[in-house]
Amino acid sequence: MATASPLPPHPRRHLRFSPLRVLTLAEGTFTQLVRMKSFYFLALFAVVVIAASFAFADLQTDGQLKLLKDVSLASMSLFSMLFAIAGTALLIPRDIEDRTLYTILCKPVPRLEYLLGKLLGVLFLIFIALALMDALFCLVLHFKEQAIIQQQIAVLQNRQFPSREMLEANIAAVDESLRGQGLTWSLQSAVLAIFLKAAILTSVTLLISTFASSTLFTMMSALAVMVIGQAQSIARDVLLGPDASLAPRLISGAIALLFPDFKNFDIVDAVVTGAAVPAAVLGKMLGLTSAYLALHLTAAYLIFSDKEL
Repeated sequence: MATASPLPPHPRRHLRFSPLRVLTLAEGTFTQLVRMKSFYFLALFAVVVIAASFAFADLQTDGQLKLLKDVSLASMSLFSMLFAIAGTALLIPRDIEDRTLYTILCKPVPRLEYLLGKLLGVLFLIFIALALMDALFCLVLHFKEQAIIQQQIAVLQNRQFPSREMLEANIAAVDESLRGQGLTWSLQSAVLAIFLKAAILTSVTLLISTFASSTLFTMMSALAVMVIGQAQSIARDVLLGPDASLAPRLISGAIALLFPDFKNFDIVDAVVTGAAVPAAVLGKMLGLTSAYLALHLTAAYLIFSDKEL
């Protein structure tokens, strides 16, 4: 009597969402952007930071440190936001041109995973770039701080003081003051705020690229969002006085919903002066960033899922 053949194994069911696939797409996006020589701007940043460390040597000692922090953080913010726009705007058009998008989507890869992988890949590259710029900035600031401290100590030692104790007290006061204006942990809060702003701008650019007709349109629209996000708080303060009617307030609320208000992330000026950033402010920035990323990614998926490719 013939024995029944064993049943074939059940085919493995396709996972509707796979973090591993998302990470693979993010790694591919990171590699793609690196091959586009995205890190070349780091050389320009190095020139800016080193030049700022030698500029305006005639300023007061704390003024030199503030200037170095201000120029470096402003450069980090500008480079990260411009890269968030340029790098993200090129992703989908480049994949369509190279037919990589069709190769990915013909596999069991949902479009949400594709968008999420692209977003994470850009964010990871921005994070690495900011980490490198931050390391260079901290190194230059540290040496500048130490040079100024030694210079001021030498000036004090050449002065006449009634006692040795008074000389040591003045040296300690100068040392404490300059270290408070130098390399502190609060500077990392400013770098975090810069990264969060770039992350939001990345998600906005990705959203625009899902329905834009050209890469140029995507870049120009994202630049407009960046400008509006920086200026809308100023316009709101000017146009919405205490006697403003309901209609302007509703319009202002709609604009704030559609365009992220980057004023909520402007802590650089406070950090440059040596102020500490409260944990509540950091928590607010993280919460706003998470909300904007979720909103933009959801909208991008709804548009991209119905797009004919």
